[in-house]
Amino acid sequence: MSKENAFILWFKDLTIKDVPLVGGKNAALGEMISNLVPMGINIPDGFAVTSHAYNHFIKESGLKEKIEKILNNLDTGNVKQLAEKGQAIRNLILKGEIPDDLSAEITKAYTELENQYGKGVDTAVRSSATAEDLPGASFAGQQETYLNVSGTKDILLAVRKCFASLFTNRAISYRKDKGFSDFDVSLSVGIQKMARSDLSSSGVAFSIDTETGFEKAIIIDSIYGLGELIVQGQVIPDEFIVFKPLLGKSPKPIISKKLGKQKIKLVYSNRGIKEVRVSKSEEGKYSLTEEEVLKLADWIKKIEEHFSKVHGHLQAMDIEWAKDGKTNELFIIQARPETVISTRDANIYREYKLDEKPDQILSGIAVGSKIATGKVRIIKDAKNIGEFKKGEILVTEITDPDWEPIMKIASAIVTDKGGRTSHAAIVSRELGIPAIVGSEKATRTFQNGQMITVDCSSGTNGFVYDGEVKFEVIERHLDKIPETRTHVMLNIGAPDEAFKNHILPAKGVGLGRLEFIIASYIQIHPNALINYKKLKSINKPKERLLIKKIDLLTSEYEDKSQFYVDKVAEGIAKLSATFWPHPAIIRFSDFKTNEYKKLLGGYLYEPDEENPMIGWRGASRYYHKDFKEAFGLECKALKKVRDEMGLKNVIPMIPFCRTVDEGKKVLEIMKSFGLDREKDDSLKIYMMCEIPSNIILARNFLEIFDGYSIGSNDLAQLTLGLDRDSSVVAGISNEKDEAVKEMLRSVIKVAREMKKYIGICGQAPSDFPEFAEFLVGEKIESISLNPDTVIKTLMSISEKEKSQIPQQ
Repeated sequence: MSKENAFILWFKDLTIKDVPLVGGKNAALGEMISNLVPMGINIPDGFAVTSHAYNHFIKESGLKEKIEKILNNLDTGNVKQLAEKGQAIRNLILKGEIPDDLSAEITKAYTELENQYGKGVDTAVRSSATAEDLPGASFAGQQETYLNVSGTKDILLAVRKCFASLFTNRAISYRKDKGFSDFDVSLSVGIQKMARSDLSSSGVAFSIDTETGFEKAIIIDSIYGLGELIVQGQVIPDEFIVFKPLLGKSPKPIISKKLGKQKIKLVYSNRGIKEVRVSKSEEGKYSLTEEEVLKLADWIKKIEEHFSKVHGHLQAMDIEWAKDGKTNELFIIQARPETVISTRDANIYREYKLDEKPDQILSGIAVGSKIATGKVRIIKDAKNIGEFKKGEILVTEITDPDWEPIMKIASAIVTDKGGRTSHAAIVSRELGIPAIVGSEKATRTFQNGQMITVDCSSGTNGFVYDGEVKFEVIERHLDKIPETRTHVMLNIGAPDEAFKNHILPAKGVGLGRLEFIIASYIQIHPNALINYKKLKSINKPKERLLIKKIDLLTSEYEDKSQFYVDKVAEGIAKLSATFWPHPAIIRFSDFKTNEYKKLLGGYLYEPDEENPMIGWRGASRYYHKDFKEAFGLECKALKKVRDEMGLKNVIPMIPFCRTVDEGKKVLEIMKSFGLDREKDDSLKIYMMCEIPSNIILARNFLEIFDGYSIGSNDLAQLTLGLDRDSSVVAGISNEKDEAVKEMLRSVIKVAREMKKYIGICGQAPSDFPEFAEFLVGEKIESISLNPDTVIKTLMSISEKEKSQIPQQ
């Protein structure tokens, strides 16, 4: 019998070409079992009930004419009518009898699966529509899946339920929107041996960052128990980001780990599945080990490489995985093309920018990078979705596929629960609307009719503001950007904003600031973490409260110092990965004493200074007995990024170094913490050039450092004797002053003579295009800019460089 006329096809006999027969899910499983299992990737076996079998069932049951009659004159915008017609069709299918010949084939195949895995083998029964999981024709959760199904009787019932799910409300609505006829799309059903992830963990993964399109990142989400709760958005999963280019080349290229929030999980019941509480020990522990994360990432990379060859272009993949709690083996259970980011025009860079930044009233996980305004509509139950009006902002606990008819007319979505791979997040991406998920309290914060602004433009964290905040959308065409001799690099503060800038034509990170990482992600003074045990023994109200706050932020760590190292390392890694292999210049912390004092526990360790701007900051802290050990944590973090993660493009930079002797002391301290240029010839160390002494003694400083990055803000302040924080004298002069420019001419000339790196990372080139042109004229090696000024400054630099070419 030919494939086209078969009721049953085993996965091993399928390839991606069989989508019309078995749908995207089953065809992809067949493709992987044939090509990737031999490479060591575990995939549970199973078989597909074909689309021919579905059509045979519809024909023999006499259902086609009845379904056509019910769907006649359907208005998908009428939610009540859609629900009634959908239910009527599903009831017809569930009452229909599976023909004897088809029933016999399914029974025979299940018996063969029992022979392989044991009597009453547990299976996942999944719908796989023949137009689902294809580029331009994908929608999260269109059809149903049934888990822990065993025994012929229950298998046949689950197959009929899957057939019925071709006519869920959202599937009918989706087909009409996409222009598919209800009978152009058939349904296949996959019946696959389950991995016992109810006894362990499971999740989803993407071979690309789905928020930004950053192709070098693999995102793995993981939860305890069966994976359905991720898509349902009932829990916030653990999230791991792996740097794809260094897989297998460096010991541990996991550049980010975030512990999720999991209170419940799904496990097997006697028949089907049930919800139970997550144990306390599981709550505070990652659901995958780092070794398992790396193994999964390796598989994900291989799956992407295989399907990219099949399709003839880079094909990012959306993958489901499971860990069997009995055998501790990992399995890939599904793979489909990623269809949102992959189909975007990579030559257009749109930047959403608030005209003002009011106080936030709520935050959560950002989905997309847009901004939207609208009136709040709080809906807690799908039965009330008829109340929703086009253009409103949907605020709810979680969404599921039944909400799709209103999600597509929302201007934005905000949920209490869920992570980046929850249903609300996936659908928002597909619809191109901003969403904030996992906010924890959206439904308790807003009122119906309240005007709000949802802002997802600032990286992985999204913010909600009260009222209608004005914003602009700037569109850049990247294919029209010229190449320049002067390298243009990026100033990036918050690591979570880094990936969204990967598309910009930058030659690396010219300034990555540790202050953003410490203030936002750590929030604790390093000495308070180093002295944690001593502080814990102090029985005073202020210190008890401090310990309570530290414990809350560092709950997953016994060693509190390691928390500091890991979080600093993750921040550095995100900055460094964005433009890898171009250099990423990372400045060690340059807080002033008053800024360090604002961190938790800072009051214990920081002196009062009349003028912190020219006080105990930068290099002078690093070798001081009261801060040396804290600086050591920064060195360990940077060493971890270079040695464990493999990001050798990281270049550490020393700020505010007053004397050559200070420079030597800091280099010795760095060496004692493992940053030793004699042992690692790929390691370079730069210094900020921001004090007049750095220019007067440039040759002496550059004898011991590998390069200079000019900090024009402080240099202007110290050259002109201005307090940049004083509004009274602020208007007297700035970086464009001739005295400052003379300083710069001098130091650029010295650096070029000594063949040492010379760049600038101060604010001035971003603020003043003519200042950037001056630097190009002096033949500076690189200019580091704020992201929003890169394109226009590049154009200006290009024109300046053209004018420097001697006329023939």
